[in-house]
Amino acid sequence: MVVLPRVAINTDLNEGLCFGCGQNNPIGLKLNFIKDGDICRAEFTPGNSHQGWPGIVHGGILASLLDEAMSYAAYFEGVTCLTASMQVRLRQPVKVEEPLVITASVTANRKKLLETRATVCLKDGTVVAESTSKQFVIEKEPGHGGKSRESRNHV
Repeated sequence: MVVLPRVAINTDLNEGLCFGCGQNNPIGLKLNFIKDGDICRAEFTPGNSHQGWPGIVHGGILASLLDEAMSYAAYFEGVTCLTASMQVRLRQPVKVEEPLVITASVTANRKKLLETRATVCLKDGTVVAESTSKQFVIEKEPGHGGKSRESRNHV
């Protein structure tokens, strides 16, 4: 039997400095996810500061979009998690200034571990990147509950 570690972190997000969704992070992605049925959804248009090769979005940025989406899918299910493992498939290069749609959902919910899936698509629905992850369910440190992601993004 595998025993998962007990993880507790400060979940106070009032500063808004999360790289993926923090609206106060000057170099962050400033994603704003909404719940749409069983999925979460956000739109993002990468700029020149998100490129690797000239004119092409860096793969790490695409992985960050996927990771944040999967975290939100769990969060919208009422569970706060940390990514334990993540598998990313980059299907094709993405040009900077190309509007993207990011979606994610929970595919399995166990007591201490969630499985999630996410995609990044062009506006026409073409999948350019996809991912699956396993996430540890975390506990909030006493006194560090903070504002939820949902309420923070809709202020």
